[in-house]
Amino acid sequence: MKITKEDISNILSKVNFPSSSSGIVDSGSLKNIQIFGDEIILDIEISNPTLQYKKKIEALCIEAIHDMLSDMKNVKINFAIKEVKKDIKIQGNPIPNVKNIIAVSSGKGGVGKSTIAANLSTALAELGYSVGIVDADIYGPSMPIMFDLVGEIPQAIEFEGKKKMKPPSNYNVKMVSMGFFTEANQAVVWRGPMASKALNQLIWDTHWGALDYLIIDLPPGTGDIHLSLVQAIPLTGAIVVTTPQEIALADAKKGVNMFQMDSIDVPVIGIVENMSYFTPEELPENKYYIFGKDGGKDLAEQLNLNLLGQIPIVQSLREASDGGRPAVLQENTQISKSFINLAKNVVDSVNQRNVDLPDTEAVKITNMKGCSN
Repeated sequence: MKITKEDISNILSKVNFPSSSSGIVDSGSLKNIQIFGDEIILDIEISNPTLQYKKKIEALCIEAIHDMLSDMKNVKINFAIKEVKKDIKIQGNPIPNVKNIIAVSSGKGGVGKSTIAANLSTALAELGYSVGIVDADIYGPSMPIMFDLVGEIPQAIEFEGKKKMKPPSNYNVKMVSMGFFTEANQAVVWRGPMASKALNQLIWDTHWGALDYLIIDLPPGTGDIHLSLVQAIPLTGAIVVTTPQEIALADAKKGVNMFQMDSIDVPVIGIVENMSYFTPEELPENKYYIFGKDGGKDLAEQLNLNLLGQIPIVQSLREASDGGRPAVLQENTQISKSFINLAKNVVDSVNQRNVDLPDTEAVKITNMKGCSN
């Protein structure tokens, strides 16, 4: 039986774009169909240029065609990017002289996200980049402890006729945190809008100067702070931290899905697997996979994301965090090498993201189910 373009169009008329009720055919996005023997070539126009989005569409189309036409072995899709009407997203006001803004996130607490953010920031500074970090965990700020800045108070300066904060710094990393404005034992009991306003002030009322990287250490989960961040500032991308165990991986996947929602669409730079294995000091060749083996690696492969690093469990890492000197500053140790390698992978992934994708825009979230604006 000869397969026609009309046959293919009828099959694809039942395929919708991911997370949308809009059909590939009905929306006019299917621009052309070519058939050469057992090969089908489709030209589809999309507004989301991310690799993950393209792969989802590709999988849906291939599945639909193979279900109806099992003898059509090869399906190739050429994607064209169309201009998007600015009815969902608005261009944010980028922070002057800040090149890359990276959010460090986790689906759940207790996976070492802040430790990763602190050491990543310091590792980038060690590699010669100018770096700042925002402690966006309004309810549980920990960065002042990790950077030995407890008790510091940002100085007030005037910049271009406006009052700004001069961020304290240590280890060549500039930092702002809610912890600078509360007592050590004082609980921050705020509703979401107040916490979101505080985050905006930390970001926008600070004079950062010229930065290659601004790292945002987000609170765990997916909530008001995360939505406020993507609305307030155009993120270059996000990093999701997890441990190898299944319960952490399930939450990490939710975190990735949040950033990849059509209404948010922040590129996920990659996955960091923390607490990957334990190596006793007296048995440096041994690895014990306490929380499971390669869970973060498998998740990255499943989601077609970069695995940026596998960070081991080392006693000195905990001691360094408590002592206010990030572990990456230890000379020639297993843990310092792990963080330097992580930082190099982040730089490579961010550079590639900036080549492949357009600038991210700040998000105007409207009618998002389960979220309030």
